[in-house]
Amino acid sequence: MKIEVWSDVLCPFCYIGKRKLEQALAQFPQRDQVEVVWKSFQLDPDFQADTDALPYADYLQQRKGFPKEQVAQMLVQVTGTAKQVGLDFHFDRAVVANSFHAHRLLHLAQTQGVQNAAKEALLKAHFEEGKDIGHLPTLTAIGQSVGLAQEAIEALWQTDHLADEVQHDIYEARQLQVQGVPFFVFDNKYAISGAQDSSLFLQALQKTFAEQAPQPLVSGQTGNACDIDGQC
Repeated sequence: MKIEVWSDVLCPFCYIGKRKLEQALAQFPQRDQVEVVWKSFQLDPDFQADTDALPYADYLQQRKGFPKEQVAQMLVQVTGTAKQVGLDFHFDRAVVANSFHAHRLLHLAQTQGVQNAAKEALLKAHFEEGKDIGHLPTLTAIGQSVGLAQEAIEALWQTDHLADEVQHDIYEARQLQVQGVPFFVFDNKYAISGAQDSSLFLQALQKTFAEQAPQPLVSGQTGNACDIDGQC
């Protein structure tokens, strides 16, 4: 069984959704037969890669136009939701940068069988450690931490290698009419939008595994997600 997950490193609910999926997989007896593939999605693709990273709160105010009071409330709520699944978000030190190169790194990690570890490391670096995931030396260190060769990572930055793969993922998301992330597709049969409760993921796992014949893609319920307008 394959689960394809469209998400962005900048999306807090993508990290929360990852944890909820993992909770469901822990309860699924056939979890060793499940492959999770992380697909690229950019919430703000036009954010300049060479622009200095912005503190998270400043980004939501300046780039997305949210009032300061609303931003503060949003971040408190998201931090509380993250704590419920064991995550320790620090928006006071989190910075927003263009995530394109982080997605390229994830594709490189996929070729070496360490994509899930790289996804976890990137999300943790961004939301818990306050690292700039648009900074190439930082990305290189993150890649090395999950077993990627320094030479391979640095060679990636010298070309546009794997850029087409990132864009193809984004194109696929448009074809699926994805409006927000995380977005989960189970064996091209069922879709779940947002960081749903782990019980819904478990139901999708059980139903997908039980079915043998391909079925038309059916959308499920919608949960907490981040959209391209910055609404989380």
